[in-house]
Amino acid sequence: MTQLRAVDDGGVAPSPSSARAEESDRLATLLGRSGRGDEDAFAELYDTMARRLHGLALRVVRDPAQAEEVTQEAMVEIWRQSSRYDRALGSPTSWMMTITHRRAVDRVRSAEAATRRDATYHEQNQTVEHDETAEAVARNLEGARVRQALTSLTETQRGAVQLAYFGGYTHTEVAGLLGIPLGTAKTRIRDGLIRLRDALGVES
Repeated sequence: MTQLRAVDDGGVAPSPSSARAEESDRLATLLGRSGRGDEDAFAELYDTMARRLHGLALRVVRDPAQAEEVTQEAMVEIWRQSSRYDRALGSPTSWMMTITHRRAVDRVRSAEAATRRDATYHEQNQTVEHDETAEAVARNLEGARVRQALTSLTETQRGAVQLAYFGGYTHTEVAGLLGIPLGTAKTRIRDGLIRLRDALGVES
């Protein structure tokens, strides 16, 4: 039996579950009409769902401006995909919330990827900072002594150190010139400087 609840005017109103079912039916109808190109139906759908979808997007991206963009993108996708909606796959609300959530997550992942790319670019292209060892070499030791000390390095270490600290190349450029991974170039430079420091008697 359908539950009813009393209202102030002496009439009855549908139960919450009944109201949700009616709302779901209405949204499904609007999606169906939107799928057939009914712009008025989509406008009504937009008015009904935009605020709710924006709230979801905001919880995910945590930025009002981006949440607004995500909402607009989601509504465009809902308009384009409305003809494919199938109630067997879930309620209209869940279907639209899923689309919005996916858009919001994609936006967050895109932003994180961009941040990682920027950080990586900065790390790989920043000018190599001369550490204390290189500064001590340049400031206190004669060229002949340095050249002699370089002979104590392995050939791979010597090539990397010469490019980085005497050629002025970045770690990334050294890796490219030697045809080796960036991590390998950094290791050769670090190990070479340690051996160079020891050969020159420079205190760490």
